[in-house]
Amino acid sequence: MATFFNQATLSYNGTVTSSNITAGEIIDVLSVTKNAVSDTYTADSENVYIISIVNTGSSCYRDLTVTDDLGEYNFGESGTAVPLTYSEGSLTYYVNGVAQADPVVVSTSPLTVTGINVPAGGNAMLIYSADTNSFAPLGDEAEIVNTATVSGEGFTPITASETIAYAEGVDLAISKSLSPAAVEENGEVTYTFVIQNFGAVPVEADSNVVFSDTFTPALTELTAEFNGEAWASGTNYAYDPDTGVFTSIDGQITVPAAQFIQNEDTGEWTAQAGVSTIIIKGRLA
Repeated sequence: MATFFNQATLSYNGTVTSSNITAGEIIDVLSVTKNAVSDTYTADSENVYIISIVNTGSSCYRDLTVTDDLGEYNFGESGTAVPLTYSEGSLTYYVNGVAQADPVVVSTSPLTVTGINVPAGGNAMLIYSADTNSFAPLGDEAEIVNTATVSGEGFTPITASETIAYAEGVDLAISKSLSPAAVEENGEVTYTFVIQNFGAVPVEADSNVVFSDTFTPALTELTAEFNGEAWASGTNYAYDPDTGVFTSIDGQITVPAAQFIQNEDTGEWTAQAGVSTIIIKGRLA
């Protein structure tokens, strides 16, 4: 809502007299809000946005243009990066809750949509998805702020922004390899397990991460080590040679947090996972 002021003057015979000052208010009848279905994101995640335009006035607004900057931000001295990629074909358009024909998408970056109508005393809604890409900031306190702008004839463009934050937490993956791949009966084998943490939070002793595997065939003369340090049966792990079930004891698995790096030249982000390794050796029973 804007306030305006006005005053008249009267000049005669070298004399100037002024009227009283009048004040008025311009009532904003068109408003816009923008919301994300989820307030967090990860690398390569799908993010659904809702833009809602409300018209409290007595006249219909026609052929409006809605633009979303898809989170464009500055980096370095003069670079810019766009962390979101519009998912083509995902846009749906509603007026007063009723689905409409798809509006025209004239650009996908920034996302620009034309032909939006908002009836008097009604509302229009746009729902679409955008995927995070390699320019999406990663790591602790990272976020994406993107802004939608509604423009058209008869009013000053209006904007609404939404912020989503990088999902803090643990993000683990594990791979398993066997050496040698072909072994004689009763031969010795080595299993190597690589645990990767792509999350911004490290796995600590109190994270309650438990590693388990069932070796078939079971192993005898089993030994285990974690990150190069020998593990002791009953202290670090439990193993049943009859069933081949191996289980780490609570608090033994730790994995560093990932490191997140932005390329100074291109603006792209990469994640270097934190890594821990378990090596288990034994003879085939």
